[in-house]
Amino acid sequence: MPALSERTQGFTDSVIRRMTRICMECDAVNLSQGFPDFDPPREILERLAEVTREDFHQYSITWGAQNFREALAEKQSRFMGREINPNTDIVVTCGSTEAMMAAMMSVVNPGDKVIVFSPFYENYGADAILSGAQPIYVPLHPPGFIFNADELEAAFRQNPKALILCNPSNPCGKVFTREELMFIASLAEKYDTYVITDEVYEHIVFEPHKHIYFASLPGMWERTVSCSSLSKTYSITGWRLGYIIAPPDIIETAKKVHDFLTVGAAAPLQEAAVTGLRFGDGYYADLLKKYTAKRDLFLKGLDELNIAHTVPQGAYYVLLDISEFGFESDLEFCEILARDVGVGAVPGSSFFREPVNNLIRLHFAKKDETLYDALNRLENMRKRIPYRK
Repeated sequence: MPALSERTQGFTDSVIRRMTRICMECDAVNLSQGFPDFDPPREILERLAEVTREDFHQYSITWGAQNFREALAEKQSRFMGREINPNTDIVVTCGSTEAMMAAMMSVVNPGDKVIVFSPFYENYGADAILSGAQPIYVPLHPPGFIFNADELEAAFRQNPKALILCNPSNPCGKVFTREELMFIASLAEKYDTYVITDEVYEHIVFEPHKHIYFASLPGMWERTVSCSSLSKTYSITGWRLGYIIAPPDIIETAKKVHDFLTVGAAAPLQEAAVTGLRFGDGYYADLLKKYTAKRDLFLKGLDELNIAHTVPQGAYYVLLDISEFGFESDLEFCEILARDVGVGAVPGSSFFREPVNNLIRLHFAKKDETLYDALNRLENMRKRIPYRK
């Protein structure tokens, strides 16, 4: 038989989704894959129930139902600080995963280079490779996960077509400062580079940090492809509703890419989600209050157990330092953690280009009782996991 595609030879299955399967097998508390175990807002669910009895069961407009795009444009215009045109500036996608892929394929040609900050969400490198592009990895240096200006400009000197910016960042919870974003913007302009943003945690940013939309910076609207989704904001990760916001010339290309990738996002779910998009500012304030309390609960528990960890500025992930156990493989550690301790985590090596094997990622987008259960199990971690030193 002919050989299969060479571009996929370096791929593995998603380590994040693999850890979810292991959690299910071991009956572990799943703090690996980032989805909540609490319900979406009641108003959205009630509207979904109504929609099942209405006429929204066939294709909507390929690039998004009209009322969904109008509601999304109204919301994002408010938060991004510029007028978003629902008819020319938006493509609705099947989650932010497709949004990122469609964005990449819209601006990148085979052979182009793309800058990716490390650590990074595991899809970004794959997106670049599937687009025929070559990723250039630039480290975010712990503990603050700050980039080195000279290292970043050295990457820009390689004439990349685009830079991928996850803000707030998965997995490290970094929120980029205005000064950092302005420096990236200056390089994007100097080297004539697109910036593709992943902003799915835009409403989960902890005080005193502030989320700044890259497209809102001076001169950056024209070269920014903003990707996001409703998954994290409304606790509907399974609905797969994402979107791209960009200037009309980029959107026209993204529409065609999206059409051939998936045709369109689910029509009944778009209709139900309009209710959430029309929530007032109070909803987002309450959301942040909720996640701030969960972060504080979980980090306090980790402190009481004397487990070293990062303090996220945004998103809902925390990195634990497992250096004390002496494992060469953080994947092996996570498998033992799930099986013998009963808590699911993701090995940090799946997020880093550098040889990092001492960090694992957990998330706290769970009910309080789930977090307490996880902390109670982690109390036994040092007893149940053998040291390798």
